[in-house]
Amino acid sequence: MMVPAALLLLGALAAVLAPRLLARANWADREPVVALWVWQCVVAAVLLCCVLSMTLSAAAAWQAVRGHVFAPAPHHVVDAYALAEASPWAAATAVALACGGLWSAAMLVREIVRARARRRRERAELRVRAPLLPGEEPGSDRLVVLEGERPDAWWLPGAAPRLVITTATLRRLKGSQLDAVLAHEQGHARARHDWLLHSSAALANGFPQVPVFAAFRDEMHRLVELAADDMASRRFGRLTTALALVELNEDRGVFGPCPTPQAHVPQRVNRLLTPPDRLPPVHRLRLTASAALVPVVPLLVAFVPGLRALG
Repeated sequence: MMVPAALLLLGALAAVLAPRLLARANWADREPVVALWVWQCVVAAVLLCCVLSMTLSAAAAWQAVRGHVFAPAPHHVVDAYALAEASPWAAATAVALACGGLWSAAMLVREIVRARARRRRERAELRVRAPLLPGEEPGSDRLVVLEGERPDAWWLPGAAPRLVITTATLRRLKGSQLDAVLAHEQGHARARHDWLLHSSAALANGFPQVPVFAAFRDEMHRLVELAADDMASRRFGRLTTALALVELNEDRGVFGPCPTPQAHVPQRVNRLLTPPDRLPPVHRLRLTASAALVPVVPLLVAFVPGLRALG
């Protein structure tokens, strides 16, 4: 019964220490795509710790579950986990973790339902502001231009994704600046950043007291913008992308002394104008491979007793 406890301890340590360690890392802004991958691996490891601990606790508490989990395993493998000596807390632990899993699934479903409702509302507003012309079919145009006095551009995901820009954007941005804005939004769509935002929001809303989930949500919102900025700047240049960001946001007060919901925009502009040196390819590969091994640690902890018995 030590393995489920070890898995819970490992998950708790990762949930508390990982945000602090990643906050101190000075390479995240230099390599946002790698940072996105590292965060996903850390969160996956925490969730995997909970799932494995729940499974082994349930196997220790109930013979029926044990029979299904260890059905193909020899008897000495089952004995290696000492499940017969289960503590009285095994059933409570399994039930608590199962409830946590169901709550996570419910939060994810709620986030998806809300996102779809918001998307339907936005598409309905879009049909009112930009009605179909004779001969046009719904969803046939991937680019929609709206009348608007404020420069804006956004990607509307869905079965028929659309890129929406306002006429003020067309008047203010010219040439490669407009192309950079379109490339930024297309970068969000290609990388499916909306799924990362929905998943991180579901975990953070479901478990607001867990540091790793709150930090995961905050970092996802920041890193996806940096990653999309890099996608645009690689095609049209950092100066062009920075100027496009300034033109889009200068009327929103984001560059003033008072904080605004878009307070991250000045940091993004400064990053584009004074680009940090990228990590060497070998260093990026090492970080990517190391992050991929993080979810393997809970698997090793869970399977080591069985592998030893087989050995």
